[in-house]
Amino acid sequence: MGKLVILKLGEGNFEQGFPVTLQIGDENARPSVEITGALPPNPEIPRDYYRWQSIYRNLRLPSRPIGLPKEDNQVSTLEDCQRATEEFKVRFNTWLASDSFRPIREKWLEKLMFADNIRVLLQTKDLQLQKLPWHLWDLLERYPQAEIALSAPAYEQVNRITTTSDKVKILAILGNSQGINTKADQALLNLLPNADITFLVEPQCQDLTDQLWEQHWQILFFAGHSSTHETNEIGKIYINQTESLTISQLKYALRKAVERGLQLAIFNSCDGLGLAREFADLHIPEIIVMREPVPDRVAQQFLKYFLSAFARGNSLYLAVREARERLQGLENQFPCATWLPVICQNPAEMPLNWGELCRNAPNIPTSLSKTTPVKRITNRLAFPFLLLVSMAMTGILMGVRYSGVLQPLELSAFDQLLRLRPPEKPDSRLLIVTVTEEDVQAQKQEKPQGSLSDKSLAQLLEKLETYQPQVIGLDIYRDYPVGKDYPALAERMRKSDRFVAVCQLSDSQAGTQGVKPPPEVSPEGLGFSDIAIDSDNVVRRHLLSLTPSPSSPCTTHYALSVQLALRYLYAHGIKLQFDPDGAWQLGKLRFKPIETHTGGYQGIDASGHQILLNYRSPGSPEAIAPHITLGQVLTGKLNANAVKDKIVIIGTTAETFHDYWLTPYSTPEGKLQAIPGVFLQAQMVSQLLSAALDGQHLLWTWPLWGEVIWVWGWSFLGGLLTAYLHRFTYLSLAGGIAITSLYGSCFIFLIAYSCWVPLIPAMLALGGNSLIAITYLNIKFKINNNLNLKYETHR
Repeated sequence: MGKLVILKLGEGNFEQGFPVTLQIGDENARPSVEITGALPPNPEIPRDYYRWQSIYRNLRLPSRPIGLPKEDNQVSTLEDCQRATEEFKVRFNTWLASDSFRPIREKWLEKLMFADNIRVLLQTKDLQLQKLPWHLWDLLERYPQAEIALSAPAYEQVNRITTTSDKVKILAILGNSQGINTKADQALLNLLPNADITFLVEPQCQDLTDQLWEQHWQILFFAGHSSTHETNEIGKIYINQTESLTISQLKYALRKAVERGLQLAIFNSCDGLGLAREFADLHIPEIIVMREPVPDRVAQQFLKYFLSAFARGNSLYLAVREARERLQGLENQFPCATWLPVICQNPAEMPLNWGELCRNAPNIPTSLSKTTPVKRITNRLAFPFLLLVSMAMTGILMGVRYSGVLQPLELSAFDQLLRLRPPEKPDSRLLIVTVTEEDVQAQKQEKPQGSLSDKSLAQLLEKLETYQPQVIGLDIYRDYPVGKDYPALAERMRKSDRFVAVCQLSDSQAGTQGVKPPPEVSPEGLGFSDIAIDSDNVVRRHLLSLTPSPSSPCTTHYALSVQLALRYLYAHGIKLQFDPDGAWQLGKLRFKPIETHTGGYQGIDASGHQILLNYRSPGSPEAIAPHITLGQVLTGKLNANAVKDKIVIIGTTAETFHDYWLTPYSTPEGKLQAIPGVFLQAQMVSQLLSAALDGQHLLWTWPLWGEVIWVWGWSFLGGLLTAYLHRFTYLSLAGGIAITSLYGSCFIFLIAYSCWVPLIPAMLALGGNSLIAITYLNIKFKINNNLNLKYETHR
């Protein structure tokens, strides 16, 4: 759909200036933009124009006027005309660049794209403004698909009979041909395809009116002499050697012709603005006239170029622009030939095209061509092409993704989606006991080797076991034996079936030796604390089990979080089982480990048994469960109900021990949030409990074929939108809706099904295929233009 621009110039004059209103909108729709401005006073504009007009009319060119006397006896030269032309063009554009008119210009540039098909209506009743060559406006010249037409301020739509037949009905009047060759116009009209033309050669007035009254005409054509009397702004055509008529003298016949379907009048004759002004009262849809005396050869060439472009399928506006600009080749002999043709439009009517006039309108009028016509290339993308390109784009993207190039972007997008999830309630099955910096300082006199002394640990375990927790996990390294002063603590750690301690596996790749477990704890009561971190040091994976190396001081196969969760689930009748294919089974929960290439992860170390970590986020990852400090427990502030049948995890939050891990969540400052290791262990335990007992989904991804189909679908959509939405505004709007829908779909899959759907590859496929389609269409468009230009050059 094209753009309609209406430029309304209100009451004024060149001594006082003109108020201006600009309206911009889509064709056949209400304007979406309106802004006002003003053209300042400038008496030099009409003075320069009439100076140019005087020089032009005294060039003694063989033209089609009668009744236009020369203003002086001095014959003008082509150099004089060229000089006056350049001077007027500079002054005219300077006027249109004035400050008071700048809001109009800026709004135009803001709302209209250079590739837009633009129809500009200049609405004014001022004859001086109508005479000005508005096509010289530098803003219009920037837009290759724009053309300006004149319009009267008062108009209405006529209820007329619309007929579409096999041939276009044309009434061609060949008037007084004194000194000119109207037979050339007749020959050109006869070459029109699918046209039923009736010629009236120097008719009598009665014959002309009878034809207008008695038949249905779609186009009225006149070639001959005509003129406009500026005193009363009335146009006159000379129909034969002795008779001339004004439009008002044909008013009733022309009105009937308009009611019966007359849509276009072409006056290929001189000085036709007066004719257009009178025709405006009859509300004919469109008129083409010449604003000044037109040389005979210019008139013939314009008709040839216009009929060729119009019958080829171009809109009337673009056909006039093409024909007008092609006249530039004659300006060495006939200066300002491109100034002459002008459209006069009834704003209540839509622009005309040849296809609306007849059913069998060909794309290219072969009868007007001297060579074999070139088949027009349409700006459409065939379905097989869209399919092929979208598949190629998908293959390339998935290959790039497999190499790991997209992993940072995908992980960042995944983090953002996680942060948008609605908050959940804290997990009441857990209690976290934190050893704070204050607690560490309070134990200084006990000289602990770590963050927790034997005395404090003994008191803590004694108080906790009094309230019968389900299991107690100690997320603090104790690679040294209990002191001799606390035999009861050593005995408790050795025999308790609800106590689980932590150790660290050795890692030859990372060069870490591992951390020994407490000597008092049996291997069954151990869990490793190793964490799977990504290249950006963020924890997004949950390491469940790992086979330790023979040299590792820590020999347990299961993580601390798994050991705690399994003991809790065992009390609820759920045991860990393994399927033949290695998948884990916890009650109805079955899950397989992630692989090296899983979702956005490409080429990661997937050793052991890992799953994606589904954080429970009740506002902050640290709010995973109720927590209490060591000092509060030891001073008797612990509630028995907070411990009974719960999982208690003990760990340090003191920053001096550097047990902090980055999460996908962010701080108010926009940085990734780091949480103490004890809270991270609680997140992991909570994930297993929620999945096994509450039926909450673990995070999962589609198989490779599902992700390929997903990415291909968005790639195909990008090409499809570009193929059928050529206007930048519509394409941008549709693209924005598509991206929003893609983002929303990925978010819904995540919160509703815990599924990590490819967002970045699909977004790149959508935009990339759109870009390829746009590039292809632009190349195709240039090829089409070059072919058409070559075709036109050899006509």
